[in-house]
Amino acid sequence: MSDAETLLDLRQVSKCFVATDRAEDIVVLKDIDFSLHPGEIVAILGRSGCGKSTLLRIICGLTPASAGQVRYRGQPVTRPVAGISMVFQTFGLFPWLTVLENVELGLEAQGVPAMERRRRALAVIDLIGLDGFESAYPKELSGGMRQRVGFARALVVNPDVLLMDEAFSALDVPTSETLRGDLLDLWLERQIPTRAILMVSHSIEEVLMIADRIVILESNPGRVKAELPVTLKHPRDYTAPVFRQLVEHIYEVMTTAAGESWASSIGHRLPSAQVAQLLGVLDEINHPAHQGHADLAALANALNLKVDDLFPIIEALQLLDFALVTGGDICLSPHGQAFLDADIQRRKMIFGEHLLRRVPLAGHICRVIDARPNQRAPESGFLRELEDHLSGNEAGRVLQVIVDWGRYAELFAYDYHTGVFSAGNPGESEIGG
Repeated sequence: MSDAETLLDLRQVSKCFVATDRAEDIVVLKDIDFSLHPGEIVAILGRSGCGKSTLLRIICGLTPASAGQVRYRGQPVTRPVAGISMVFQTFGLFPWLTVLENVELGLEAQGVPAMERRRRALAVIDLIGLDGFESAYPKELSGGMRQRVGFARALVVNPDVLLMDEAFSALDVPTSETLRGDLLDLWLERQIPTRAILMVSHSIEEVLMIADRIVILESNPGRVKAELPVTLKHPRDYTAPVFRQLVEHIYEVMTTAAGESWASSIGHRLPSAQVAQLLGVLDEINHPAHQGHADLAALANALNLKVDDLFPIIEALQLLDFALVTGGDICLSPHGQAFLDADIQRRKMIFGEHLLRRVPLAGHICRVIDARPNQRAPESGFLRELEDHLSGNEAGRVLQVIVDWGRYAELFAYDYHTGVFSAGNPGESEIGG
């Protein structure tokens, strides 16, 4: 095979969701350019919401691009094609079909005769380590075994390109490591027909264990921020100094300009970080082991957090001016240290002050409540305002973030059952008589 051959070629690929009831469309991906060649495993990294999964769906023809083009072997991809197969995060198996029947499905859709389907399905079931479970139903299998069925179903059609959308993330760590190792062995030993693998992951260590090249996306919108070659020989040792240096470098790249100084409008995409998570990370940074200044990779390991878990917390701490991030390191700001040194009530006051100063949505909710005669306001009004800037799902998510933050700071109360914001705790007036 020729290394110069291009299997996948993406040029200026963008994706936006058209909004008929908002001033602006939502741009998820913007001008994505990269190529995939035979013999390589490429990983896509990026913070949650950067469009990683959307990009894979565009590549395999399940979702149309708004602009630009994906080409497979020089031909535009506008629908699913035979040479590209995908393994999803969720297993997606049909519970009423056996392992063998689930694996045969793709071949049946291609019109492969029954005897040939059976032969090929049995061969890949044996290859992927599922022999003996051909007649089992998904409910009889562990999570790892069900994902093996997903891999078998993707590989049985002999794809040139295998796409993996966080294929190991739903599994426990030992199972994930075993399945990842088995797949890598099959790839290195050329026991599978696949000529290239493109994977999405939220684990830096995971992609460094197997990838030859890493594409890092930034967020809002998703764009290619950097491409990093990985030249480490297999098998790779995650404890080796050169491996850890690469981990730290990736954290540095991904956190450069990651957080904004403050939210510029009520429609700012607040990071999905709960107050309890913010407190936990602040406490860890302040731990004697770090003394207020921590390497992000070491912090992630200490807290057992992956990229998609850690980065929203870091972004929130930056947004609230409790922490500063430079060069892959995080340190407490003077305000963050003052917050940690305070008692519970003073902490709430400091948090509320920063929330009002740096997150316009918090102040807006407080002003609306104060302007009402009964000091109550339904969430529906705030949701409509947020949907001028965000999708419906994002608007709901952002509102839940501000509910958590505002409740902690005691800026307002929120009744989950009625969806009403108020100046006091729900039911307070009834208690007072």
